[in-house]
Amino acid sequence: MTDGWNARSGPPYTAGQPVPSPWWSDALADPWRDPYTPAHVVVPSAQESTGPAPEAVADPDAPRRSLTPILLICLVTALLAGGLGGTLGFVFAVRSGLANSTGNNLGATQPQAPAAANRAPESNAGIVDKVLPSVVTVRVTGAIGSGFVVSTDGYVVTNDHVVEGGGDAMSVSFSDGSTAPAKLVGRDPESDIAVIKVAKSGLTAVSLGDSDAIAVGDPVLAFGSPLALVNTVTAGIVSALDRTIQAGDPGGTTRYYAAIQTDAAVNQGNSGGPLVNAAGQVVGVNSVIRSVSGTETEAGNIGLAFAIPINQAKRIAGDIIDHGKARRTVIGAEVVTGTSTTGAKLRTVDAAGPAGAAGLKAGDVITKLDNHVVEDGIDLIALVRKFAPGAVVPVEYRRGTKAQNASVTLVADSN
Repeated sequence: MTDGWNARSGPPYTAGQPVPSPWWSDALADPWRDPYTPAHVVVPSAQESTGPAPEAVADPDAPRRSLTPILLICLVTALLAGGLGGTLGFVFAVRSGLANSTGNNLGATQPQAPAAANRAPESNAGIVDKVLPSVVTVRVTGAIGSGFVVSTDGYVVTNDHVVEGGGDAMSVSFSDGSTAPAKLVGRDPESDIAVIKVAKSGLTAVSLGDSDAIAVGDPVLAFGSPLALVNTVTAGIVSALDRTIQAGDPGGTTRYYAAIQTDAAVNQGNSGGPLVNAAGQVVGVNSVIRSVSGTETEAGNIGLAFAIPINQAKRIAGDIIDHGKARRTVIGAEVVTGTSTTGAKLRTVDAAGPAGAAGLKAGDVITKLDNHVVEDGIDLIALVRKFAPGAVVPVEYRRGTKAQNASVTLVADSN
């Protein structure tokens, strides 16, 4: 009996001879073989013995090759491919004009119009787009202000105090950055309105509204160049109407306004710019600000600004253009100022003037003009100058303890 570990090979095999039987070919007949063993011996056939050699089995104890280099190579390759793909995609997007578009993989994104072009005409942005081309920055010697174009051939309305002392050294700039020289047509210091002519044609003129049709609470926009910040627009509401203002430098011209009060932010440099309603129409000329500062150079917006009503400004500008000077509306009486009496007390009355013709006398106290309460003489002067010569206004006055009424036809000053 043998287990084959020291088996010796037989004589060499010669082609054509019968295939010799293996040494264990008689194992099945081995009388000592355990018939119940799970192992058994299979005698291969001649065909099987001459078939292909069995595949080699890997040695489980052999050391394995590391996968780390392969993984690193794959990672680097993926990163390079992604970077190259992203770069090419961006280049192609820019060349096709889609670099700034947004979208998804559900369809191509169409180019969109600029956002400003989509604003409704009645929106603030729509109003600004309509009005701003007509607003100018007025530059005079050592000063800067604002104005607005009222005719296509170059007439511009501004404040008298903007052009005061400017002489002929004057120019304007438009919202598109273009500039043009300008010359003074005429000015009216007492109303604070001036007209200049720009050496440029084909301009866009503003649309003028009706300042008598506005109400407290109406939204407004103020245009101009506050603190030399050109093309500035601020928003607010009409805070009050017929707010009487006395303004002017000491020793200079005293100006009176029955003004539109607004809380739109207005600062130095806004003077002469337009106050515009929700329809894009000019209803006032920004002129005065109220400040807690003691000096004009330190004055700033505190939500109290005043504009000359456009009906008054339009009339005065028309006089300047047509006649070279404005007509001043008067009532034909001299008033007492600085008294504690409620109302405007008449010091003297011109018998041939409007007040005298209506029956008023010296000593009478006017308490209402056109249904507007008159607190003092300043109120009366400012309210009278708001109206055009020839206007008929109702007046309430007090003579002694008796209240009376009259209708006064206002006239232009003879000067």
